[in-house]
Amino acid sequence: MQKHSRQIGLTTAPNGTWVQTERAAHERWAKLIGSHPKAAALMHVIVGNMGRHNALVASIPNLQKLMGCSRNTVIRAITTLKDQNWLEVRQIGAAGTTNAYIVNDRVAWTGKRDGIRYSLFSAAVLVSDNEQPDKDEIKTHPPLEQVPSLYPGEKQLPIGEGLPPPSQPSFEAMEHDLPYTLRDDD
Repeated sequence: MQKHSRQIGLTTAPNGTWVQTERAAHERWAKLIGSHPKAAALMHVIVGNMGRHNALVASIPNLQKLMGCSRNTVIRAITTLKDQNWLEVRQIGAAGTTNAYIVNDRVAWTGKRDGIRYSLFSAAVLVSDNEQPDKDEIKTHPPLEQVPSLYPGEKQLPIGEGLPPPSQPSFEAMEHDLPYTLRDDD
């Protein structure tokens, strides 16, 4: 059995490889590094992994692993970022250990800036094998079936035997009147 080296990964890749920020946000970020270094580092982790609508869904244990610090440190960093308006936190599920972190679009953004704020949003989702109930079986699952995609200008070509045409019995007195020809030997 082949062992996967990557334990944490995004289920939805971020949009592209770049993030835009404002100069004013960089100045504030520099001050945040001095006053709350773990919060500033967590902000970099979230911004580096957020999706097209400035959001990332991640569990606190995953953030702990990425940050290399304790649960309490991550929670304090999240509280600092929330209190200082760097991001919003939306709880997912009743336990509160997995949240959607929505980055303030005046700090950083990846897509078009207008229309980033939605009550319904898409987000990059950060998952870890060790949080899954079937973590010991994950590497043994067969790959998912892929549905082929057609791109603009492409056409689907039918292959195989296909299905017979549908048939339905005729209604009484409305039988098909198919033309016929007489053979010479009739």
